[in-house]
Amino acid sequence: MKPLFIVGPTGAGKTACALALAAEQPCEIISVDSALIYRGLDIGSAKPSPEERAAVPHHLIDILDATQSYSAAQFVADAKRLVDEIQARGRRPLLVGGTMLYVKALRDGLSELPPSDPAQRAALDAEAVQRGWPALHAELVTCDPITATRLHPTDSQRIQRALEVFRASGKPLSWWHAQPQRSAGVDWPLISIETEDRAWLHARLDARFDAMLAAGFLDEVRALRARGDLHLELPSMRCVGYRQAWEALDAADPPDLKTLRERAQAATRQLAKRQITWLRSMPTRQIVEASSPGLLDALRHLAQAL
Repeated sequence: MKPLFIVGPTGAGKTACALALAAEQPCEIISVDSALIYRGLDIGSAKPSPEERAAVPHHLIDILDATQSYSAAQFVADAKRLVDEIQARGRRPLLVGGTMLYVKALRDGLSELPPSDPAQRAALDAEAVQRGWPALHAELVTCDPITATRLHPTDSQRIQRALEVFRASGKPLSWWHAQPQRSAGVDWPLISIETEDRAWLHARLDARFDAMLAAGFLDEVRALRARGDLHLELPSMRCVGYRQAWEALDAADPPDLKTLRERAQAATRQLAKRQITWLRSMPTRQIVEASSPGLLDALRHLAQAL
């Protein structure tokens, strides 16, 4: 059976839709989420529950320690391998999530890039401590405006990589992306669960964060901080929600919950906005209205047709 993407902004209901589809036909789920790969990031990442993962096989969840990093190239290799394995078992692969960089890398292929340089990354981290990531983003605007326009000024991981590539090669990341690709893309169909009703989505995101707090999210972050080997410059701790909770605990413990809610909810809304922007660059996507009562019926109909 042909693989199927089920994507959309955070909080739109992708996981519930994929589980409903998998309950009716033989499927396995490949996570397309850069937070779910980390062990110990459970509540704040809205990770599927043990019961949900027992009901439907899930992949690319809990595969790394929070000290480690994971690239789009690694995702592409893992996803293609898993798709082959799932299809060999006579099941349909569902690629579910909202990390649009992974989706784009898999669908469009990957361009050859200069290898990562630990020394250059350490230098950029040191600069960020002195100047702040918004200042480094302003530097990126001058050397790679195409990349800079799609990055938030505090998106430290991607700002760092873009500057690293430019300093190592003298050419902007956008130039590298425009070069002939080393890996072929895929033409698997893509269903996007999205909505124009921002108020509906924001209300869901706000309610979900409050539910995370009630489920013990702050205790989860306290446990991560207590390890002693994690810090805010790691990709895992840059995840939306975790960074804001960490910073709130830096300020006071117990933290100011009102300020934490405001900052986390604002960051989550910004994430959703960026995801929607990515999605609009994918004109072949099949859109299902997230707020519609007929969401599941529409999803079933599309999945059978694609």
